[in-house]
Formats: sequence, C-alpha cells, structure tokens
Amino acid sequence: MVYIYPAMASSPNPEEADRRWTARSIGSRWQHGFFYFVIRVGGLRLAYSFVYLVVFWYVLLYPSVRRRTRPYLSRRFPERTGAFQQFSDSYRWIVALGKALVDRAAFGILGPGALSITIPDKQGLFDVRDEGKGMVLLNAHVGCWQVAVSVLDFMKVPVSILMQRAEGDIDRHYFEHSGAKPPFQIIDPEGHLGGVVEMLAVLRRGEIMGVMADRVFGSDTNVVHVGFLGSRAVLPYSGFRLASATGAPVAVVFSYKTGPQSYEVKLWRVIRVPRSLGRKPEDYAPYVKQFCESLEDFVQEHPFQFFNFFNMWENSPVAEGLSDPPETGRGSSG
Repeated sequence: MVYIYPAMASSPNPEEADRRWTARSIGSRWQHGFFYFVIRVGGLRLAYSFVYLVVFWYVLLYPSVRRRTRPYLSRRFPERTGAFQQFSDSYRWIVALGKALVDRAAFGILGPGALSITIPDKQGLFDVRDEGKGMVLLNAHVGCWQVAVSVLDFMKVPVSILMQRAEGDIDRHYFEHSGAKPPFQIIDPEGHLGGVVEMLAVLRRGEIMGVMADRVFGSDTNVVHVGFLGSRAVLPYSGFRLASATGAPVAVVFSYKTGPQSYEVKLWRVIRVPRSLGRKPEDYAPYVKQFCESLEDFVQEHPFQFFNFFNMWENSPVAEGLSDPPETGRGSSG
C-alpha cells in the first residue's frame, strides 16, 4: 500500500526531503479502513490483489514515489539503469512493503493463525538470554518486525521496545486491531532523556530491550557514519551504548517473508561491546559497522524486504577506514 509507507517530511527541497523521515502515514483514514475491511472479508489474497493495483497507480503517476525508492535501489542494484528496470524495481519493492503491512494488519485482525512464523535458532537466543545480562535486541525495518517481536514469548522474559509514533498517525499496530494489550512494553524515544533511564532499567533486570538500528530517533547527535552498500550512511549507536553501559550482549535479529503466509525470524549475529566505552561516537563505529555488515548480508539475500524509503546516506563515497567498497557483484539482482 503506497499510501501507508513511512512518509517523507515535507520540504521544498526534494533532496532534503529524501533525507528526512517520519513515522506518520500518508494515507487517509478511509483508505486504511478499506484495507482493514478487505482483510476481514477476503483475507490476505484479496488484500494483496488491491496492493498490486494501488501500488501500480502510485508508482506510475507519482514521480515523488519513485524518487523515494532511488537512494536504496540505486545502491543495491547499481547496474540497473534503464527506465523500465528502475520502474519495475520500485514497483516490486513497494508491493513487498504493502504485503508486509497487510500481513501486520491481518495478524491483528484475523489472529496469529493468519501467519506461520518460524524461529530456527531458538537455542542461540536462549544462550544469549542465559548469560543473565539482559539482551539488546537489535532490529531493522525489514520483513515484518512487529510480528517478529510478538513471537518472543518463548524467551520467558519481558520484552520492551523503543518505538516512536508520530502525532496524528492513524496507521494501527497489529495489537490495536483487537484492542489487546501489546505483548511488549513501549518506551517512547521522545520521553524523558530519550527513554534512556527506562532502557537501562530493562537491561539491568535481565530483560530484552528492542532497538531499531537503521533509523535515528530523537536527537541526531548520537550517530556515526559507516559504510553501507558503498556509501557513507548515518546510523545511531544508542543500542551499542546501552550494551556498553550494562554489559548486555547485542543480538541482531531480522525477520523476512518466506511464503504467501509465512515468515522466518533469524538470529543473524551476536555482537559483544566492551564495558564502559564512554561517549565518543568513533568508539562505537566498529560495532555499528558489524550491524551494517549483517544488514548488507540480509539485503543480498532479501533485497526487497529492507523498507527504507528515505536517504540514510551522505553524498560522498565511503571514507577511508570506515568500510571496504562492496565486492564485485554485491549489487547484483536477487
């Protein structure tokens, strides 16, 4: 659904707008309601059919929609320079996002049985949990992350999530469709001290603290510049700073769609951050780089399941010492 992907903040400068991100949906209330109704009466397949039609309309008629796909797609598929190829990639990518949003809504409207979710490496997550130091669960806007987090009850420890919601946003989280209590505690990054006190308390209790590592929430001062897909990207290091302050291991966990009604949640990597690194951003850059390497591996395997519709890159080549250039063929189609 094009109209409910993360919208760009309005700006007279298109290049500036592509750099800014807001959680607010660009869809109207009736448009959201229409898709929720379709899911209730026709299930996923009928909702998907409308996704194909709506996305095609927007990608065909709105250049701004196509433009917002270019920062990522031009780096993931640098060899695809033809107009038809670029149109096709933009369409395919936004369709994938639309399906993920339909899946998220269906999970709440139709119940957990609407999707099959597997976690092949539960033991790896158990091992991290059993260290007794808490866990920083590092995620990204890939697959259907809210659904992925919802199935972590097998860990038998409370889960908290750093989650921002823009004022006036009408897009519902999956648990809001049934009026159920969310299966995790929500910490607002716009709250007191950016929620840091609450997050530290979660980890010191030995619980799970979920943090998105691919977008900057709140202050833009807690960022580092690392190489990602051949260009300097701006990424937050708050999750790693939490790990350093508490000794908690960092578990990089990504979800991805594996079939029409199925997802897999995978423990991609465990990152160990030394204690008491302090406040200098450059000290956290090596660990953010490890996350970026994991995300690069992910987008090589699942190129259309990384839902980043704003420009997280600087307009400069990768700086020496930040990251190696992508290997030959790393931007090939997948």
